[in-house]
Amino acid sequence: MDLEAALHAARALVLADLQAAGVADADVVSLVEDAVAHRRWWCEQWPQGAGFVAGLVAQDVQDALLERRGRWPLCPTCAEPHALDVEPELGPDPHWVCGRSGTVVAAVGSLRS
Repeated sequence: MDLEAALHAARALVLADLQAAGVADADVVSLVEDAVAHRRWWCEQWPQGAGFVAGLVAQDVQDALLERRGRWPLCPTCAEPHALDVEPELGPDPHWVCGRSGTVVAAVGSLRS
């Protein structure tokens, strides 16, 4: 997959998850753009990483949101609120997973409201 296609796909997937959670306002979209710009540089340094960029952008946005708004996305399967994790941390086909139970909730880009 070429770099620009991978970056555009990552942006679209993360924006879809943010929209599903109802948090895709202008400030949050700016966080996505910042994450994509950072990962563009990262992929230029390591071209083989283009296949992993969707999960990395999701993690970058998750980290940025934690600092600004709190945990995202919240686990829909547990009673106690906690954020989902992206797995694999560095690999293709990233998914949102409950870190407590190991339950796969959705592929990155496929969260439901």
